[in-house]
Amino acid sequence: MHPHFEKADKLTREAIGAAIEVHRILGPGLLESIYEKCLLRELAIRGIEAIRQKNVQIEYKGEVFEEELRFDLLVEGCLLLELKAVQEVHPIHKASLLSYMKLLNVPLGLVINFHEMKLVDGVSRMILHGADR
Repeated sequence: MHPHFEKADKLTREAIGAAIEVHRILGPGLLESIYEKCLLRELAIRGIEAIRQKNVQIEYKGEVFEEELRFDLLVEGCLLLELKAVQEVHPIHKASLLSYMKLLNVPLGLVINFHEMKLVDGVSRMILHGADR
């Protein structure tokens, strides 16, 4: 089991609750960047640390380099949130999230689509392969 899986699993509920609060106040149909900033604020109000971007070391075939990763929100260093405001979440959105999770070694991720009338209908939970064993 990934060493941060249990913490990330507990934070999943907190993050979804915070996203529901943002959605309840703002409603659907806004830009992703607005939801991102408001969710960052809502998490802070709840005492949960989250960041928007991070430099990571990437190793590829023996070469190591540092690159800025532009993910939406990384919660407490163990839960990655990919925020959307789209008609439909496509497989590439989930694949992107999984790629970021691999690079950051984060066990859990959520795709949250704020375009839904009922936010919970727009939440997909992603688990890094083997993180829950």
